[in-house]
Amino acid sequence: MSELFIEEKTYKKKDFSKNGLEKGEYELCTFTNCNFSNSDLSKIRFIDCEFYDCNLSSAHILQTGFQNVRFKDCKMLGLPFDKCNDFGFLIKVDKCLLNHSSFFKRNLSKLSFNKSKLQEVDFTACDLSASVFNECDLQNAIFKNTDLQNADFRSSYNFTIDPENNKIKGAKFTLSTVVGLLTKYNIKIDPNI
Repeated sequence: MSELFIEEKTYKKKDFSKNGLEKGEYELCTFTNCNFSNSDLSKIRFIDCEFYDCNLSSAHILQTGFQNVRFKDCKMLGLPFDKCNDFGFLIKVDKCLLNHSSFFKRNLSKLSFNKSKLQEVDFTACDLSASVFNECDLQNAIFKNTDLQNADFRSSYNFTIDPENNKIKGAKFTLSTVVGLLTKYNIKIDPNI
């Protein structure tokens, strides 16, 4: 039996939370306002696909392939991206809600997160070198043994990064965001002087 291959198809307002999406490979497909919450997307491969206004919260993504996939205005709570297929893994995140997701040990070099909520996201042991966090809320995000060299945090906020437990050479911060590097020292910084 051959694997299902779907190309250049548009899905709108579909609810995959009950019946799921057929297993196979989806290339150049667009998903708009679809519900994938709690659905099983394991071992499905998405190549050059786009997701707009979709809910993927708590979806099962074991060995799922995301190759050059764009997510815009999506709700993606609690996704274990560390369980995805490594081959060609590349996502673009724009105005999404990714709270409580995990990227443990994932290579995210040069990735761009734009205007997204990344609260309590696990970036432990990730390669985030040269990545850009543009206007992202990183409250309680975990950075431990993470490569942040040349990453850009200038417009992001609420992050805490321990310079002693992460590689931060060349990373970009503003004077107002550098406080996130000093949190562990429990010092007070007076912005009025």
